[in-house]
Amino acid sequence: MICPYCDHENIEGADTCEQCQQSLNDLNYPMPASEIEKSLVKDRIGVLHPKASICVEPSEPVSKVLQLLVDRQIGCVVVAEQQRPVGIFSERDALLRLNADALQYADRPVSDFMTPSPQTLQMDAKIAFAVQRMDLGEYRHLPIVDREGQLSGIISVRDILEYLTERMS
Repeated sequence: MICPYCDHENIEGADTCEQCQQSLNDLNYPMPASEIEKSLVKDRIGVLHPKASICVEPSEPVSKVLQLLVDRQIGCVVVAEQQRPVGIFSERDALLRLNADALQYADRPVSDFMTPSPQTLQMDAKIAFAVQRMDLGEYRHLPIVDREGQLSGIISVRDILEYLTERMS
């Protein structure tokens, strides 16, 4: 049995690849059709070098959060309690939920306008999982957490596009 992740030839019936230790039990999905697809299935989020995320408390006034987005030239902040993501507030949230009424809501907490309970992944998750979650949820940012659920970074669609561009060249 050929491992779809590293191309190592394993004995028939093996549960994990002898070389890369990936599970061989879930081989009912199509084999990667190209080197890029193979990379997406093999590589882990860590190779994207997630950036440190900017965090705010749920009670932070939305006006301060908007100013933070502008000052830092970032697309989102993670709303966290004790380093655990409870929401995400992005420029899309600002446009769709605040729009022209931003001044009227300036003193309200960002928790009133954030996207609650954001999808997260761990650093050792495969990039394909990040692409799938971002696609299905129509997210442009995905918080990365450690095994205890504490925030360790964030990735964006731009990070994945840069990764794909590198693989194509």
